[in-house]
Amino acid sequence: MTNQRFTDLLREQNHATWEKAVTHRFVQELFGGTIDDSVMASYLIQDYRFLDSFLVLLGAAVSSADSLEPRLRFSQFIGEIAGDENTYFLDAFEALGVTEKQREEIPNTQPTTAFCALMREAADTRNYAAIVAVLLVAEWLYLDWATRDSRPIPKNFVHAEWIRLHDFPEFHERIAFLREELNRVGPSQREVAGDFFHRAVEIELAFFDASYAHPITEEKQ
Repeated sequence: MTNQRFTDLLREQNHATWEKAVTHRFVQELFGGTIDDSVMASYLIQDYRFLDSFLVLLGAAVSSADSLEPRLRFSQFIGEIAGDENTYFLDAFEALGVTEKQREEIPNTQPTTAFCALMREAADTRNYAAIVAVLLVAEWLYLDWATRDSRPIPKNFVHAEWIRLHDFPEFHERIAFLREELNRVGPSQREVAGDFFHRAVEIELAFFDASYAHPITEEKQ
């Protein structure tokens, strides 16, 4: 018998896909400051599409949590997402020359549509373990890639700030909280938590791939 934590077990069960995501070409080029603006613009346009569904998911976490303390934490999280991270997107779009028309008219990629649907599906279950499982993947996988590379932060604001947004003390604390919650409630909901965690990891990898498959080219501007 081992005392392996439930969240460690979930990541281990999805090891191959998780590793492909956190060591993706996108991550390597982001840290190297070499990622093409067309790829970065595509990535951020699609990532910004998650905001509405992500807030729905966080609202479901508030309503489905079983005590006041996690409700307060998730409520604070909502304020943070609506604040600093939203400001970054708007500043990055301006720096990359992404127009409001592009943000509105460029269609979702398949992974974007899939992840928005998964977040809303988890929210609709009102199952706290399912909700936290999706939230954890969306945050923990990003912390993992942001803290693995030892290279200096690139000088380009768009690249540097995206890394910093996923590697600062409060972000570490957020992932620790999400892991504690899933370690607490997940084992009794093993099947549903495992299913939502697995699907979220699969979509995260596909999302990185899609940024290269659908760069924002001159023809689309």
